[in-house]
Amino acid sequence: MEIWDGYLQDGRKAGVDLVRGKPVPAGLYHLVSEVLVRHRDGDYLLMQRSFEKPNYPGAWEATAGGSALKGEDALQCALRETKEETGIVDGEMAFIGMYSSHDTHYHSFLCTTSVDKQTITCQEGETIGYRWMTEAEFITFVQTDMIPMQKNRLMPWLKKMGYLK
Repeated sequence: MEIWDGYLQDGRKAGVDLVRGKPVPAGLYHLVSEVLVRHRDGDYLLMQRSFEKPNYPGAWEATAGGSALKGEDALQCALRETKEETGIVDGEMAFIGMYSSHDTHYHSFLCTTSVDKQTITCQEGETIGYRWMTEAEFITFVQTDMIPMQKNRLMPWLKKMGYLK
């Protein structure tokens, strides 16, 4: 059983535990971290979602990420999820934005790494493949194939970078 901290709309902890798979009570949120991975050479990492995933099975996504476990802050969650889903443990994390939905506070990070590109690993049940894209390829991906919800959450950063108008 996975336990999360419950949060208020303003981002403060509510002092309530939430359980994965059970509805988040009205007025509460859980914390999710998502991480864009960019290599120092400018390439971006995309991960292919497992076909077992209920949402967007088999789709390519631009972030690693997931729900923060009880006691984790957004950065700790980002570091753990990046390691679990990609195998990357050496990278500089920079906060790039926050987005709230009906029951989730998303914290987005950019991980800049110099990892050997061939050492990426997949997490069983989560990811089944990976590929690196040049910045130009990534811009095309953002504009044509990015998962719409992900694009919405990252919109301010994508616009700031000039990837979207």
